[in-house]
Amino acid sequence: MIAILGGVTNIEPIHRGGRGARDRILRAAAELFARDGIHATGIARLTDVAHVSTRTLYQHFPSKDAIVAAYLRRFITETPVPAVAQLARDDLDPRARLLALFLEPAPPPDGVVRGCPFHNAAVETAGTMPEVAELVEQHKRTFTHRLAEVAAEAGARDPETLARQLALLFEGARALSTSLNDTRPVQDAHELAKTLIDQAITPSQRPG
Repeated sequence: MIAILGGVTNIEPIHRGGRGARDRILRAAAELFARDGIHATGIARLTDVAHVSTRTLYQHFPSKDAIVAAYLRRFITETPVPAVAQLARDDLDPRARLLALFLEPAPPPDGVVRGCPFHNAAVETAGTMPEVAELVEQHKRTFTHRLAEVAAEAGARDPETLARQLALLFEGARALSTSLNDTRPVQDAHELAKTLIDQAITPSQRPG
């Protein structure tokens, strides 16, 4: 099980043999990239954990770049990162959904805060994998756009500006949490987020 700040991604046991080699490779990548990092995870380690041959891996993915891209694409198409999932909750009003981003996450099981997989990929690859860079930008822009939609639902007078401010605060808090291996910066950002939101929304939309 690999913890990602703001939630947990569960890695099922990866069994040897049978069909589904592509899925086993991607599950191995999710585990290893999150735990050890992209650069530290070589093809030999991926094939060992996924229980596939090197030939099989290259039949499904022409390069490691393609594996990294497919790993990130799953967070867009199949299992959204926790921050995106918070904005989609139907049990909270729009203001509460925005603030839910800044609740202190549960401590990671192994004690290591790993942060956002998209941010981590951008830092590690540093522009050397164009498809990965494109996916990271797509994710971050989509996240900010979704923030603006929820901010508008909450009654923000200028939802686009509030969205950019909250995205900056959120990304900065998560990056600091990863650097310090401490989840408290996200919680520290909660009061700042509350101030930003309440200053941005019309008085009639504020909680009593």
